[in-house]
Amino acid sequence: MLNLDPRLYVDPAVLGRERETIFARSWQMLGPAAQVAERGQYVAADLAGLKVFAIRGRDGTLRAFRIVCRHRGARLLEDGTGRCATIRCPYHQWVFADDGRLLNAPWFGEEPGFKPEDWPLEEIHAAEWRGLLFVAVDPREDLLSQLGALVEELADEPIETYQAVRSETVSFDANWKIYTDNFVEGCHIPGIHPKFFAAIDFEAFETTAHKGFVRMTAPPREGLFYRGKWLWMWPNWTLSLFAGGMNTSRINPVGPARTEQLYDFYFADLSPAHDEARSDTIARNLAVVREDYEICAATHRNYEAGNYRAGPLSPRHEQGVHYFQERVRQSLGG
Repeated sequence: MLNLDPRLYVDPAVLGRERETIFARSWQMLGPAAQVAERGQYVAADLAGLKVFAIRGRDGTLRAFRIVCRHRGARLLEDGTGRCATIRCPYHQWVFADDGRLLNAPWFGEEPGFKPEDWPLEEIHAAEWRGLLFVAVDPREDLLSQLGALVEELADEPIETYQAVRSETVSFDANWKIYTDNFVEGCHIPGIHPKFFAAIDFEAFETTAHKGFVRMTAPPREGLFYRGKWLWMWPNWTLSLFAGGMNTSRINPVGPARTEQLYDFYFADLSPAHDEARSDTIARNLAVVREDYEICAATHRNYEAGNYRAGPLSPRHEQGVHYFQERVRQSLGG
């Protein structure tokens, strides 16, 4: 098994292909479904450059659309969460209903041949699973098929009972695939995460690839806040378990050499007495995550300079890397 050709990480044209063949064709996890639990609540997001939003309509239906005005392509909403009854374009003031219908197009009046019903927002797909929100522009398969064996993997975990407490966005200068390669293997832990390494039985660290996801496990030693299981799901989201909760993240490319991770932290106990403990868990999670960024950025620079040729992958520790990279190869046409 060989690592991916480094050119696939640094060529700007590749990200354009990935946008079409991976990010537009897969379900993307947007965090807690509670963000759109009430009528009028919405989540607007970037998917590798594709701008979309999900909204709970006044009729109670969850829908999703591209955040693109049908008039001249202006962006309708900024990334993030909010509440609205209608969506007004900031450019030329077209107004859309929360079900996508065009309600008002100023200055078109009785223009011959213009029919508002011909110009609704472009609807995409939306779904909820176990308390998480997903959208898809043009999915190759339904959500449960994409999740694959993850459904059984998490069957006994009460993830939908955890409540989202905080969101954090962190970013770094490397291609999204370099970070993903890093996330789905454990052999970097001794060198990059010394405290984390000391808190697990590394000799028992195991990485296995399954339909739709990669599982990493290690017996925790005393003092580790993680429960010893970390999951990565195709194509770009993660779920890590800790005592009394979990975190999820979406690994989103904002350019060939720039990536953001959008984290949500969920807990079972939201009592004020445990505010400090929750904040400590979040801080420790993010501290481990940030330890990866420097090595990922340096690796990207080596790829970008043409200073590296594809090397071998470890059969023991890099099954997850191989699984991810094979799916990328397939999506890009081999």
